[in-house]
Amino acid sequence: MRFSKLYAPTTKNAPKDATLPSHQFLLRAGFVTQSGSGLYSFLPLGKIVLDKIRRIVKEEMDASGAQEIEMGVVVSADLWKQSGRYDVFGKELLRFKDRKNNEFVLGPTHEEVVVDIVKNIITSYKQLPLHLYQITTKFRDEARPRFGLLRGREFIMKDGYSFHDSEASLKEEFQVMEETYTKIFKRLGLDFRAVDADSGAIGGSGSKEFMVLAENGEDDIVVCDGCQYAANIEAATRAKKTTDIEAPVANFAKFYTPTPVKDSIKHIAEFFKVDEFYTIKSVIKKAIYKDEEKIISFFIRGNDTLQETKALNACGALELLDASEEEVIEAGFHPGFCGPVGLDEDLEFYIDKELREEKNLICGANEDQYHFVGVSMFNFKENRYKDLVQVSAGDICPHCGGKLHITKGIEVGHIFQLGQKYAAAMDAKFLDKNGKSMPFYMGCYGIGVSRLVAVMIEASHDEKGCIWNQQTAPYLLDIIVSNIKDEEQFAFATQLYETLKEKKYNVLLDDRKERFGFKMGDFELIGFPYALIVGKGLAHKEVELINRKTLEKESISIDTIVSVLEERLS
Repeated sequence: MRFSKLYAPTTKNAPKDATLPSHQFLLRAGFVTQSGSGLYSFLPLGKIVLDKIRRIVKEEMDASGAQEIEMGVVVSADLWKQSGRYDVFGKELLRFKDRKNNEFVLGPTHEEVVVDIVKNIITSYKQLPLHLYQITTKFRDEARPRFGLLRGREFIMKDGYSFHDSEASLKEEFQVMEETYTKIFKRLGLDFRAVDADSGAIGGSGSKEFMVLAENGEDDIVVCDGCQYAANIEAATRAKKTTDIEAPVANFAKFYTPTPVKDSIKHIAEFFKVDEFYTIKSVIKKAIYKDEEKIISFFIRGNDTLQETKALNACGALELLDASEEEVIEAGFHPGFCGPVGLDEDLEFYIDKELREEKNLICGANEDQYHFVGVSMFNFKENRYKDLVQVSAGDICPHCGGKLHITKGIEVGHIFQLGQKYAAAMDAKFLDKNGKSMPFYMGCYGIGVSRLVAVMIEASHDEKGCIWNQQTAPYLLDIIVSNIKDEEQFAFATQLYETLKEKKYNVLLDDRKERFGFKMGDFELIGFPYALIVGKGLAHKEVELINRKTLEKESISIDTIVSVLEERLS
């Protein structure tokens, strides 16, 4: 491609709301243009990158045995009502009606559609397993679209769905997809981790996220320094927390604590002269369900933090909000003096599992200005105990005993073991080996294809602009004519460009009538892997090759330039 013919409108300044490098550079370098809040169009450079990523994803998915299909973006609301997600998915699901008053949604995910596709067609275990996937446009009505392609409303996604006759078969495909995704992200040249994750609104019994490590990552990832364990902060676990600090041994008793003590767990620990490890903290939330609201207390150690996604999973709510003191009191709790011991059984509360059978603790006595000392955590029903705490840096790995650390990552893929959730809800069944009718076991597997365009930049950029690797670069080489009016320079650059084109290399000839500095600025902003400068050195039979990643310059003889470029660009 000749740069004079390329539609790549570059600018010096990014929009004020563009805070991340990927958002800024994709707009400034002419990869995308914004058409509305969270809505972007891919321009020629961006489309080339998008197609390269799409091709790698497709090649590896096809190699895994999955079969590509295409499902519609507009989905009948009846299918979502069958699965039960129509009312509970939230405002991110865009609902609308046609002229005949029929209800539809714009699909953010396609579990319901694919179940309907195989329902009554796949009827026997002999036809299983089956894996169908697509690469298509999705829509999620984000409340606050931001970060460009990383958090838009419309996006391109690879979503696959597998059907199985047993949980064992599902787990086998889950492993195949973990290996397939690993191949995809390695081919893209990304530094990533497969981490244990929360299944969220998709549901299911187990899931893993693929996280690209990046300074501007939106997610906290817990990693171990002694083994391969890694998990999203929402799903991370640890070995049970312990301490060498001596326990405050005391007989069980109710102890008067003046009003100021209720201000914080720190004050309680100071008042009793104990470490916060030996206190129990109550975090009271308002849980929002489909048809009701509840006030719920979550009990954790005083030196721990409640992990709200774990708390959501514990109580099964759609959302957790802060509860006002009036709401807490009306529900029957005592703010500032709430504890699990002696609490009314009709009230809803959960206890972190690490507190099970612990002794010598201090907690609220459910009475104003009183706490219990010498508390032992026995005699609570098993269903009260849940994993509630957020893992912190320095905690101990549950697998090897190493130390856990927190780093930042950007989610690029997610794989789920759905089990029979959707098939059972939508009455999609098959006959097993014994002739018994049963719902399919399902898995689902997603990759954010358009999101990866932005992730490539977040993973590789500098203050000047993008730094594309050869796997995803729109063009591998930018041939820059220093002085377009110099006939010798222009003729050599054009001949080299044609030679490389014939050899099937994807290169760009910057033949624009612009200043050399302007052309170099575009090269650095757009981020092609290499630039070849045809300038004054041509008089001495030399040209200059610049590596965009390092910005190192190298003089090369024109007699060997073709062979050198073949070596670098291959």
